[in-house]
Amino acid sequence: MITTPPKAQMILSSPDDLALAVRALRQRPRLTIRLCVALGFMGTFVLICIMTGAAMIFMSKLGAKEMFIEKAGNYTFEIQQARRFEKNFLLYGTDLADALTYVGNAKEILNTEREDFRAIIGAKAYTQMAANLDHYDALLKSLEKTAGPTNAHNEEALNALQAELRRSGAELVADAANAVDKERLSFHRWLHSAKIIAAFFLILILIFEILIVTFIARQIFLPFKRFENYMRRIAEGDFSPVTPVKKFQDEFSDLAVAVNRMLKEIQDRGNQLVESRKMAAIGTLTAGIAHEINNPLNNISLTAEALIDDFQALGEEEKLEMLKEISGQVERAAATVANLLDFTQRDRSAFKPLAIRDVITASAALLNSELALNHITLKVSEEDHLPLVLGHFQNLQQVFLNLFINAKEAMPEGGELDVHCTLQGDLVRVDIRDTGIGIPERHLSRIFDPFFTTKEVGKGTGLGLSVSFGIIERHHGTISVKSEINNGTTFTILLPVVKG
Repeated sequence: MITTPPKAQMILSSPDDLALAVRALRQRPRLTIRLCVALGFMGTFVLICIMTGAAMIFMSKLGAKEMFIEKAGNYTFEIQQARRFEKNFLLYGTDLADALTYVGNAKEILNTEREDFRAIIGAKAYTQMAANLDHYDALLKSLEKTAGPTNAHNEEALNALQAELRRSGAELVADAANAVDKERLSFHRWLHSAKIIAAFFLILILIFEILIVTFIARQIFLPFKRFENYMRRIAEGDFSPVTPVKKFQDEFSDLAVAVNRMLKEIQDRGNQLVESRKMAAIGTLTAGIAHEINNPLNNISLTAEALIDDFQALGEEEKLEMLKEISGQVERAAATVANLLDFTQRDRSAFKPLAIRDVITASAALLNSELALNHITLKVSEEDHLPLVLGHFQNLQQVFLNLFINAKEAMPEGGELDVHCTLQGDLVRVDIRDTGIGIPERHLSRIFDPFFTTKEVGKGTGLGLSVSFGIIERHHGTISVKSEINNGTTFTILLPVVKG
């Protein structure tokens, strides 16, 4: 059994629906994707700039702390050197001047870096440190005087001075170590904070990028998917308009408006093609009907003229015979007109039991002259006792007329057109076979699509088979085709029989 090619059912929309859809698309606030993407990347850039600025500030702060630790280390070194020379003096009586020199260096460092020391250890601690350094300097100078030749007998005072000098030196070393320790601890806290802030900014950028990717997916990729579905349903024959989905209009809104405009143009052009197809069908019918009526009229005219000219000479039987011939020609013309009236009747309300051969015969009668002029022989055959089918006479007549016209056009040099009716289960099967040029295999799956045609431009609209498919579908039947190049084409129609 031949498989019926798929065919989409056309769903058309009214001009009012299209206008409402366009108005709804245009009335929303406008927020373009270009602007949103630009804002997103600008936000990312600003975030990176903030992170870079924060990193530069942190690096500057850490550099300042490192320099202070180095200066505090120099201060500690000067104090330690002064203590070393102090001990040398106490042990060996030498190098006290060198100790005073290092104390002076320590004072210079403390005065030069006053603000940094005050910021690190506090103003009170700095004041105490400076006072301790001055006290130590005064003790060294007192030691120099007390340990002189004129004061060598004052051993008790010297011992007291030495004890105070040791205590004051220890305080200076502790102050220096405290300053270094505090700044080193602050340095490590800043490093730890820098790590936390860097991790925070990285997480923030990651979240921001996820939001941007999500936005792009929602605003670009999802609309692309929707429009892919729109194009698919349009290709399947659903011409309903594209309606708003998002709260804002963007570039896809412009695309939706363009698609709706395209749908309107397709429907308008489709209506024009339908009208042109109707006019072409009327032309074909007119030519056939004119030929069918013209022949009886010519015969009537010739017979009437002969009857008038030889009226006196003709016998009664001859006159009666000629009148019968005229009556027969009138009945022939009347039958042609009756077939035309049946075909053009627009009543589509009722499906009735009917014999499929009657439909085929009535359809062929409209094209007898056309087929004869094109040297095409039509043969109609059927099984005995073929049951009736439930259908609409004029609609089925239109289907067979379309198929007969296509067969005629496929046999420009003439040929045979065979119509055979058989019973197949609960279906009446009608095979319509021609000996024409055939249909290329690549076109077989599309011949029932609306507006698809293999004819030259202006020779066909591609609606005949689409309309026929729809009619057969409304009769709960199927229509299929098989064909080979130069071996003809066979259309197979299956219609359900009347039950009961």
